[in-house]
Amino acid sequence: MFIAMNRFKIAPGFEEGFEKVWRDRETFLSEVPGFKTFALLKGPQSDDHTLYASHSVWESRHAFQAWTESEQFRKAHAQTSAPKGTYLGHPDLETFESVLES
Repeated sequence: MFIAMNRFKIAPGFEEGFEKVWRDRETFLSEVPGFKTFALLKGPQSDDHTLYASHSVWESRHAFQAWTESEQFRKAHAQTSAPKGTYLGHPDLETFESVLES
C-alpha cells in the first residue's frame, strides 16, 4: 500500500470555495490502475489558516507515479482552480509506503 497526501493551508474565509472546487471536479481516479481510495480531509483551524489534506491510497508507489504521468492526471489538474488568495503557499506533498498492515 502507498499513500500520497497533499497538505493545503487555506486562508480564512476561503474554505467553502476550496471544498466546492474539490466536490465539483472530475478526478478520473477510478480510471487509473492501482487506485484504491481518495478523501479530502479538513484539519485544525488556526488564526491564519485552515489545514486540509488530500489523501489517496494506491496499490504501490509505481501506481501513484504512473497516475502523475497519465492523461487522467493532466485532465484532472486542468480544471477550475480555487479563487486567488485561497492558498497560503504551495501544497506540501507527503508520501508513505506501508511497512505493516493488519
